[in-house]
Amino acid sequence: MGRRRFAAALVAGTFAGLTSATLAQNPAGPNPGAGPRMRPAMREHWHAMSPADRQRFRSNAERWLAMPPEQQRAFRIQEGIRRERLQREAEAAMRESGLQLEAERRAQFERRYMEERRRIDRAMRQEMQERRQRELTPVVEQLKKEFGQQPQNSAAPTAVHTSSASPSK
Repeated sequence: MGRRRFAAALVAGTFAGLTSATLAQNPAGPNPGAGPRMRPAMREHWHAMSPADRQRFRSNAERWLAMPPEQQRAFRIQEGIRRERLQREAEAAMRESGLQLEAERRAQFERRYMEERRRIDRAMRQEMQERRQRELTPVVEQLKKEFGQQPQNSAAPTAVHTSSASPSK
């Protein structure tokens, strides 16, 4: 639950930053110094984030603000389902490990499991994108060769791949 509060405060802080940036452009806005403030631990966590993570967070926050309420609700539902699935997986991992932990240590185990899971998932997505790009590059080159040899204004393709509609007897 603490992680949710942190995320909410981080979003609120980002929105406050976006709001103050907007108010800086329009100084006549109401109470420019107002806005949610982050607790010191949250501020430290924000500063500990890499610049890429901060930028990703800001762009996600901006996309969220631009989203219609129905889409926000759909994302909340989807996120709730994802969190429940991860929670079940973390609990299963703990059972499979054979560890018997007190509530506080159990919560720490689950947090670490989820952090590591996110790290692994992010690395796997990156690897898959890189692999896809490596494999698509020669495909695109081959297609350029194939389609570059055809006359540009030809209505019918020169090589037609057909299969017989009726089986031969």
